[in-house]
Amino acid sequence: MARSAPSQRLTSLDAFRGITIAGMILVNNPGSWQQVYPPLLHKDWHGWTPTDLVFPFFIFIVGVAMAFSLGNRLRQGSMGAVHRQIVRRALLIFALGLLLNLFPSFDFSSLRVAGVLQRIAVVYFFVALMALHFSARAQAWIAGTILIFYWAIMKLVPVPGFGAGVLAPEGNLAAYIDSFLLPGRMWQGTWDPEGLLSTIPAISTALLGLLTGHWLRSDRPRETIACGMFVAGWGGILLGVLWGIWFPINKPIWTSSFVLFTAGAALQFLGVCYWLIDVRGLRRWAYPAVVYGMNAITVYVASELLTGLLYAVRIPVEDGAVSLWTWLYSNAFLSWAEPMNASVFMAFLYVVLWFLLMDILYRRKIFIKI
Repeated sequence: MARSAPSQRLTSLDAFRGITIAGMILVNNPGSWQQVYPPLLHKDWHGWTPTDLVFPFFIFIVGVAMAFSLGNRLRQGSMGAVHRQIVRRALLIFALGLLLNLFPSFDFSSLRVAGVLQRIAVVYFFVALMALHFSARAQAWIAGTILIFYWAIMKLVPVPGFGAGVLAPEGNLAAYIDSFLLPGRMWQGTWDPEGLLSTIPAISTALLGLLTGHWLRSDRPRETIACGMFVAGWGGILLGVLWGIWFPINKPIWTSSFVLFTAGAALQFLGVCYWLIDVRGLRRWAYPAVVYGMNAITVYVASELLTGLLYAVRIPVEDGAVSLWTWLYSNAFLSWAEPMNASVFMAFLYVVLWFLLMDILYRRKIFIKI
């Protein structure tokens, strides 16, 4: 990790990244998991909620950012040096994901190897190599081929004891392969939402982001760029919904329809940020988002570590002991607010807390590259 100031950044992309990370922290940290409004929870299986957009948005952003960052790296060093940087960054992000899964108990016997950062690391590695060695046209073909291939194997390859085309939590091909090849324990016992096979279509999510990055870097007028993102975004949403009739929109197995639908939604969201910030010049509203976006992975890792610590510390109460997190929820929020509101208030203030901490780094021009 290094400290340096950014150069020639797309402010709207930083804002979009910051909003996404803030949303991730919000949905990951309710006061009580028993008191959460449905839009702030993942869909159990088929379908989607706003929460299901957060992770694919971030992977999409990883692809967009590559269109800007890899070119700068090539101008600063050789192809071999860039390859080494890609490997180091992927390994570091993967290691941070393992750290989050181990903290605070560091019980290796129950280690979950899969995870959010682990998937980001794998996707980043493969898409970065494609960005360096394939044309934009080839990248588009690869993205489409992956989606068709994933649909075909999920629908046509039989799973022993279940047959072909099963898309339920038990019996789908992704869960079956993970049960044999995915090391460590799985998040849901028999399947993992960040498993091996479902990471393949996530590569297409990042490739669609990369193609968006090429569009943003083009010499077209900014109004044309924004309009193109809106049109493509609606196209992705429509195609995702239509494909979802036969291959349902589903985050846990990251279906091809989910990729198109969420990439379309990401294009719409980024398009709004781009139009407001880079076309219209309306930047003041985005300051908190940019603060988050400039140290995105740093704030995500730090917030997860603090949450883990707050859950690990035990506070004595009349009938035993509760976690410090639960104690804070009960005494600082539940004492004056209805349970559902208390839970979301605590999550929101946690987001505000991390904004204040990241703002200190931002004002001091400390940007931690991971």
